Amino acid sequence: MAHFAELDTNNIVLRVIVVSNDDCKDANGNESEAVGAAFCERLLGGRWIQTSYNNNFRKRYAGIGFTYDADIDVFIEPQPFPSWTLDANGDWQPPVPRPEGDTPYLWDEDDLEWVAMPWENLAG
Repeated sequence: MAHFAELDTNNIVLRVIVVSNDDCKDANGNESEAVGAAFCERLLGGRWIQTSYNNNFRKRYAGIGFTYDADIDVFIEPQPFPSWTLDANGDWQPPVPRPEGDTPYLWDEDDLEWVAMPWENLAG
């Protein structure tokens, strides 16, 4: 199965669909993103680009609200917090690195710091 993301005029993902690999084959029987995108366009209209469920290309699987950056050919997740910045690889970075180790942390946007989660909150 092949996965395609529909993009709006700002390269924001509107939806993601699954199509048969057969609908992505060219006249020689080879899978082609262009053929798959054209199939999606004929079927539903819009502008389509392939995404990888296994993250084999374009860095990550597209989701609704993600942005496609054609310059680096990746899908970028929505900004998680206003203080985080986008790096050259298409990853959001906090203003303070997450502490190392196995302790689970949550980002506190008000204080711009990582806060360790109390273990009693993890029990469920």
